[in-house]
Order: sequence, then structure tokens, then C-alpha cells
Amino acid sequence: MDSEKKEEKIYPQGYEPVITPDISNDNTRNQLLDFILQSGPSEVVDTDLFAVMAKRRSTRKFSDKPVETTKIDKIIAAADTAPTAGNYQGFEIFYVKSPEKKKLLVGACNNQPYVDAPVVLVFCKNPSRVKFDFPEYILAKFAIQDATLAAGYSQLASQALGLSSIWIGMFDEQKVMEVIGTDLIPSSVLCIGYPEQTKFPKPRRNLKDLVHVVW
Repeated sequence: MDSEKKEEKIYPQGYEPVITPDISNDNTRNQLLDFILQSGPSEVVDTDLFAVMAKRRSTRKFSDKPVETTKIDKIIAAADTAPTAGNYQGFEIFYVKSPEKKKLLVGACNNQPYVDAPVVLVFCKNPSRVKFDFPEYILAKFAIQDATLAAGYSQLASQALGLSSIWIGMFDEQKVMEVIGTDLIPSSVLCIGYPEQTKFPKPRRNLKDLVHVVW
């Protein structure tokens, strides 16, 4: 029995945070995010949220520099802090590490070459996790909202950690599902890495075209 307990894992095969708490505690899952965010080597993190938002740009050319696992830990942890409907967390993340599968994803994503990035995360909807007594189409709506918010949090976390990213929305759902081996429908593909160069801000629309006041 003792040997079985020692082999028990709460992490997926191929990914485990650099520093992990004692998994003998049943409440470890609830402590894991705080543990990851508070532990590990010190690194430069931009803690000014508005500066992070202002600097974020879609990157289509990544350097070959690998992304440190400590940063990947924080990006995934950030996704899991995103708000979800009823806290049911109706989404799952597929962390694609295989170079061969990344190349297949390029084809599944309308041949966008930057899908072959150092870090590729596929965010999928999982409405079966949403336990409200509502029609299926409502649960599906909650799941896509959950997955979208999670990806957005990961994108901002990436920027805060000195990385860059690009959100992929153009893809063949069925092909992506076949590549990552799931029956869950993807909502977005997030490609992350160190940018080859820093981009300057782009102009945005006038505020009067963005905000509509309703009295």
C-alpha cells in the first residue's frame, strides 16, 4: 500500500511543476496555484497590470530560446485562476510538446507557421464539467466562456513574464482534436515564446466608437 501511495501522481505525464508541494495532503490541488506562484527562482515579472495590457502584442516570429519551465508553471497557473461559471471550470488545456504534433497543428491551423512555437497550449471546452441544470446549449456557452477567459489570463501572464504570444482562432476543429487526441472541442490555440523583436503599440479606435452609454 505504501508503495502505491508513493507512485500516486496529480500531474499529467510529461508536465510537472519545477517545485511541488507534498502531495500526501488531499487538499494539495487547492494549494497548488499559490505554491507555484510564490515559489521557485526569482525572475523579472511586470506586476503593473495596465502596463502589461498596453505592451501586449501578437507575435508571429518567435526566437528559438526555450521557455523556462518556471514560466510555463505560472502561465498554466494563471489560466486556472480565471473565473468560470459556477467555479465548475468547464475547460481543459492541452500542452503540446511533440515537434511532430506541432507541425500537424500548423496544417490544422490554416498553415499558420507560428503555431510551431516554443510553447503551444490548446484550450478546449468541456461542458460536461458544468453541473448546472440548464439546456446543453447554455452549458456549451459557459464552457467556451470559461476556456476563453483562461486563455486570456495565460496571454497576459505570458506578457508579464517577458514573453509574447499569439491567439489562434482560425483552425479546423476536427483536425486539431485528432492531433491532440481528444473529443473535446478546441476554442483557441495559444502560441507562446520569446519574440524575435519587440513590437511598438498599434493605434486603437476612438473611445466613442468603443463605448456606448445606455441611460
